[in-house]
Amino acid sequence: MRKLLTSLALSILPLPVLAEPFSVMLDWFVNPDHGPIIVAQERGYFDEAGLEVQIIAPADPADPPKMVAAGQVDMAISYQPQLYLQHDAGLPVARVGTLIDSPLYCVMVDASGPVESLADLKGKRVGFSVAGIEEALLHRMLRHNGVAPSEVTQINVNFSLTPALVAGQVEAVSGAFRNFELHQMSGVGAEGRCFLPEENGVPAYDELIYLSHAEAVEDPRIARFLAATARAAAEIAADPEAGWEDFKGHAAELDDRLNRLAWQDSYPHFAADPGALDADRYARFGAYMVEMGLIEDAPEVSEIAVAVE
Repeated sequence: MRKLLTSLALSILPLPVLAEPFSVMLDWFVNPDHGPIIVAQERGYFDEAGLEVQIIAPADPADPPKMVAAGQVDMAISYQPQLYLQHDAGLPVARVGTLIDSPLYCVMVDASGPVESLADLKGKRVGFSVAGIEEALLHRMLRHNGVAPSEVTQINVNFSLTPALVAGQVEAVSGAFRNFELHQMSGVGAEGRCFLPEENGVPAYDELIYLSHAEAVEDPRIARFLAATARAAAEIAADPEAGWEDFKGHAAELDDRLNRLAWQDSYPHFAADPGALDADRYARFGAYMVEMGLIEDAPEVSEIAVAVE
């Protein structure tokens, strides 16, 4: 009888919920920009949300939007300025959340070099890492300072922005993150100077955003993923040192001087409500892209971005 009662009791216990796979391709290798994702993973918040999250670093920074458009990953990290170009190229992607809610991009030069203002870039070489963003941001910044984009030579240096600048391969780099490359410069005994887009004619935008396939924006896993990262972002804001401890514990190579310094400059920019959408801000940036001649018509915000609750 005791065995029968035990068997009956076990039979009415709820079955364990199987975690659903969910793949996320980053915009770059893991770094402090991805703090809410990594901390949520380390603290088990994705597990609690019923998600088995796979975090993937791309082989090429241009890959993430293509991979999510092809259905090869569930979510990709990208950039708001790129979103309009991706839509214009026919990629079926949509913004479903925000990771970094303010610009980190800058045009960086060696502070001891000949470039003291963006006007000094006339006739100079500028390295870049991600095509498309350069036209959206660099060209306006140049024109804002009286330099035609055709008057500079743009060179794709891929991930090697700081090495290219320090080696003298270029006189400036476009696409440096002010929370990362400036510290990277100091680490090699140099000093960087950043020229900021918001101070040189570019409207405000979200630096890093979450993309899904345009037909998957209502996937309930997305809302659960964003809720987990929002929880992590709130806890990081309340205790950034504890957040750093969990972040660096994700992988041994993260625990170094550069990431430690970058963490301090990164966590204030993590979106507190990643699913919220400022439609007016997106509309203004779309109009800016048209003004720049990069797209013919700005899409309706609802075509490229949704709010997720």
